[in-house]
Amino acid sequence: MPNIVLDTLIKPLEEFFMPEFVEEIAINRAGEVWMRLHGARVPWVAYPAKQLSKQYLVDLIHTVANVYERPFEPSRGIPVVYATLPGNHRFTAIAGPNVMYDDNDVTGGVAMNIRGHFSKDIDAFKNYHLEKGAQLLKVKPRKKERPDDPFERLMSAINDGSPILISGATSTGKTTFLNHILTLIDQNSRVITVEDAREIQVKQKNRVHFVLSRTEQNNEFNYARMLDLVVRMTPDVIIGGEISTSNASVMWEMMGTGHDHFYTTIHAESADAAYAAFADRILHTQPAYSREELITEMRKKLHVVQLSRDGALRAVTEVV
Repeated sequence: MPNIVLDTLIKPLEEFFMPEFVEEIAINRAGEVWMRLHGARVPWVAYPAKQLSKQYLVDLIHTVANVYERPFEPSRGIPVVYATLPGNHRFTAIAGPNVMYDDNDVTGGVAMNIRGHFSKDIDAFKNYHLEKGAQLLKVKPRKKERPDDPFERLMSAINDGSPILISGATSTGKTTFLNHILTLIDQNSRVITVEDAREIQVKQKNRVHFVLSRTEQNNEFNYARMLDLVVRMTPDVIIGGEISTSNASVMWEMMGTGHDHFYTTIHAESADAAYAAFADRILHTQPAYSREELITEMRKKLHVVQLSRDGALRAVTEVV
């Protein structure tokens, strides 16, 4: 049975997600909508939408939560709502102190994704380039061999979207180095960060920052629930906070979700120590893993950039 309140409230958004050429929309802050278009060379396109105030968006989340009997209490650590709207539109939204767009979100922000309509007239197999007698496409194939030159090795990893772990002791410049890597990534990319505190400087306008403080976390929202949220937000780039015992297993899972461009940092004195430290932190919460198998798998799929410091001198000492 249709809900009149929800039907009325969501109308300002329908012009963005209902057209058949729209795959999904993303809202990272009030007053702006990003539309992801089917088959477009530049997948995300931004449009101003002054009618979508922060209050309107929060009211919409509350209404969806009430209609579909979902909990939504940001102050108690239940800031996320998942639902399937009429027409089979997937709805994902978050509001409160765990989400930010910029420093103006001092009391918390709001972010939302709604999957668009997929026309029944579209041949789904052809849309995925699967046709009788035709070879399968190779999309972003990973290079099996790593270049000998360390600079080329790093650039190759960035260009093909391989996950990168930036390792170093305190004050070696891990965050600064990561910020520079972000300047080398397509400015049209959608970037999602997951941090203990806001440090990453993202120049890409299509971005969302999630915050999970290790020292002030006193609610029910945790890294395991964050994983579900991040993958539903359709990121092109994921920036994880510093690897710790509380987030290591989730960060490792994120690397296995099929998303390109995953970057995170860790405290370690060498590349070997970085792999070992990452594995040991996973084992704190997931003891069933084999340490040796974890490290072996990490060496296959995860690049490590080691930073070292001697006084004022900072340098990259390993690129694995």
